Amino acid sequence: MMLPPVYRTIRTPMVQAIVGERIYGSGKAPQGTPTPYITWFSVVGQPYDQISGAPCGDNDAIQIDCWTGPADDQEVVCIGLASAVRDALDAAGIANRLVVHLREEGTDFFRIGQQADFIHSR
Repeated sequence: MMLPPVYRTIRTPMVQAIVGERIYGSGKAPQGTPTPYITWFSVVGQPYDQISGAPCGDNDAIQIDCWTGPADDQEVVCIGLASAVRDALDAAGIANRLVVHLREEGTDFFRIGQQADFIHSR
């Protein structure tokens, strides 16, 4: 299984200005990671099956979550980070959509999640 180039795609100067290197795969950041940060994970991967041989490509749906702290002013930071991620995806020609915008119960962290369709050849 080949994972799409999520990190390389969203690690733009605008995103790095907000999170630095705090971009984590597998949907989880290390305990105690300072906010803001980004996590991402694979939602589903769909090969482009064909009768004549092995699939020639994949369409991977990836969820990218932007996280900021619990202070009320952090929602604005979360929106700015999510916008920077969206801009990076748009610049790479990757279709994306908002899937969640909420304040997490228990931590009160703000989270904005986007799903992105990484279509790539094998």
